[in-house]
Amino acid sequence: MLWFFLTVFAVSGALLLWVLWPFMSIIVLAGVITSAFQPVYRYMGKRLNAYLASFTTCLMILLMLFIPIVISVGALSQEAYGLYEMGKNSVIRDQINSLIEKSYILDRANQMLSPFNIQLTGDELNRTVSEMGKNIGLFLYEQASAVASNIASFLFYSFFMLMIIFYFFIDGPRLIQFFLDLSPLPTDQDRLLIRKFHDMAGAILIGNGLAGLIQGALGGITFAIFGLKSPVLWGVVISFMAFVPILGTGVILIPTAIYLYLIDRVGASLFFLIFYLVTFGAVEYGLKPRLVGKRVNMHTLLVFLSIMGGLKLFGVLGIIYGPLVVAIFMTLTEIYQTNYQNMTVFRPDI
Repeated sequence: MLWFFLTVFAVSGALLLWVLWPFMSIIVLAGVITSAFQPVYRYMGKRLNAYLASFTTCLMILLMLFIPIVISVGALSQEAYGLYEMGKNSVIRDQINSLIEKSYILDRANQMLSPFNIQLTGDELNRTVSEMGKNIGLFLYEQASAVASNIASFLFYSFFMLMIIFYFFIDGPRLIQFFLDLSPLPTDQDRLLIRKFHDMAGAILIGNGLAGLIQGALGGITFAIFGLKSPVLWGVVISFMAFVPILGTGVILIPTAIYLYLIDRVGASLFFLIFYLVTFGAVEYGLKPRLVGKRVNMHTLLVFLSIMGGLKLFGVLGIIYGPLVVAIFMTLTEIYQTNYQNMTVFRPDI
């Protein structure tokens, strides 16, 4: 009788997962946003009833997250497609050829690389930079056009996600308790998993998200002030790169400083270099530690790999999903090492 019940229960659970699977990414993202904004909801809950506090918090999420996306996605789509066309039609290659002819960059680089028996050619440099520009432009254009081409669908899913978040705020504790009661793990281990999920959600959205938004906005404004092309696009790219440790915004800002130096805009080049050092130092050693603290203890290389792998598998949302998957695995590893590693599973004397 027990096995029959467990079989029926497992089949019903699989069917439920099948029904919810088309919305799973929305549910997970709603859970991440709910977890990150939980302090705001609790603060509102001290002054308002649960429904008004949840509605007010959802309104803040709408103003802070969804409306800026809708406003910027049109400009981002156009600029990303322009970058893709430049890479596709060899416009970038022509610009690089002109730059190489005006400077001795290849000669200087080859002199530095000669002890390693490495030699760069103009064609190799052109091909590499053109392909990078084309791929970056195509990736961002596909992500932006997915929203711009079907704005009704985006608004529907945004409303759907806000509705889920609204009820997560109100009924979240009961939902968590429901899963705690179902879980075969001890309560302290279940709560450790929940706490790690909450900490990682806060680190991603509040720590990295706010830091990326600030750096991206400042970077885009700086590009516009100095007359560089596609300020919205590069602002978005800088925001994304702010999530990635090791590389960070330097992937965009340092090459930009080098490019400006090579075209004899030394003052602008120096400004971009100082801008990178100041923003990187202020965010990495000032803002992020204050927002995140030491709740998320994950190796920098592991965070980097999780984000890059998440981007490959899930697209833009991989910035969130990748670290979450790794955080859950590391937490389970910690639970195993603490509670189960020394348990005797197989005893040859029996």
